[in-house]
Amino acid sequence: MLDIEALRADTPGCVNVIHLNNAGSALAPRIVTDTVVEHLRREEEIGGYEAYTEAKDRIDAVYESIGRLINAPADHVALVESATVAWDRGLQAIAFSDPLQPGDRMLVSGSEYASNVLPLLQLAKRTGATIEVIPDAADGAVDVDAFTSMLDDRVRIVSINHAPSQNGLLNDVAAIGDVLRLRGSSAWYLVDACQSVGQLPVDRERIGCDVLSATGRKFLRGPRATGFLVVSQRMLDELEPFPLDLHAATWTAIDSYDVASGAARFESWEKPYAALLGLGAAVDYALACGLESISERIGALAHRARTSLVDIPGVTVRDRGSTLTGIVTIRVGDPAGLVSELRSRGINTSLSTPDYSQIDFGRDHTPGLVRISPHAYNTEDEVDQAIDVIAELVRS
Repeated sequence: MLDIEALRADTPGCVNVIHLNNAGSALAPRIVTDTVVEHLRREEEIGGYEAYTEAKDRIDAVYESIGRLINAPADHVALVESATVAWDRGLQAIAFSDPLQPGDRMLVSGSEYASNVLPLLQLAKRTGATIEVIPDAADGAVDVDAFTSMLDDRVRIVSINHAPSQNGLLNDVAAIGDVLRLRGSSAWYLVDACQSVGQLPVDRERIGCDVLSATGRKFLRGPRATGFLVVSQRMLDELEPFPLDLHAATWTAIDSYDVASGAARFESWEKPYAALLGLGAAVDYALACGLESISERIGALAHRARTSLVDIPGVTVRDRGSTLTGIVTIRVGDPAGLVSELRSRGINTSLSTPDYSQIDFGRDHTPGLVRISPHAYNTEDEVDQAIDVIAELVRS
């Protein structure tokens, strides 16, 4: 059982705002900010290289913590600047070491995020491969049966987002992984866990993906400009990232090099170590709270919001899926105006627009959505206050 008052006491921002934008960038616990600032101060006092050397054991421990968080070996974890960078590093390795050919197929979910689809579009344009959208099931999530029927030897990449940014559904990424294994597919499987890591338990081993990407700043409550990539053993055995630097590989002779063992090959030498230590503090904080407890609390607050919002004239709850996440999306007449007015009253939400996910938004020609995303430190009263203000603003 979570101690909500303790969570709020650990979160200084709670006294300033009602923060329901955790799918964008969550309020950090004090320990995260203190960890970042303390390392920056140490760099100020003794120098950046020296502060790194002093903190190396703690930096190495971040990999171990992330491994515990998502059930993966620590040496399969790479620390990078964002979920997008993580996803791109995985795709770059595929494109460099196992190039696509004309006629190859790439399958994506209908709720896929723009930053994942855009590089696939570039690959399609350059190689002659094609992108195909996996149909939705009746509940709105990816149709696993339809995916199974689409799968053949020409499918080279499968890209699925676990919890879409602009929709409250949860895709069954483990079922997709099961199909790929049962069919003996050689397709590379990329899972965007940007919105799921931190708000619910995520098990990379159970999912069976080759690439799992996540960020620090969202439900994990870490610093901005932090993220991580987790890769399969197959990625390490068969692929070489591009480009390599002197951290990812060793220049052994004028015409040769050795690639780093483990996922370090997906990293770059220079990193924001203060922020990454803060990421480690955020992961440890989430683990101490318990992901099951966090997930239950977020789900309860999101359910409270949805059940109230459906009764407000002029508001349409857009979320689909048999399993829903802590991301609540609503359609109103002026979504941008509503987000702005809520912020002026100390209530943080966010605006999702069609450029985030052309396929998903194109289904019903939605011009924009208001996204409400509570976290475990939010209270029922905060959710109710936000709903009351939304009802007032939509009526006016």
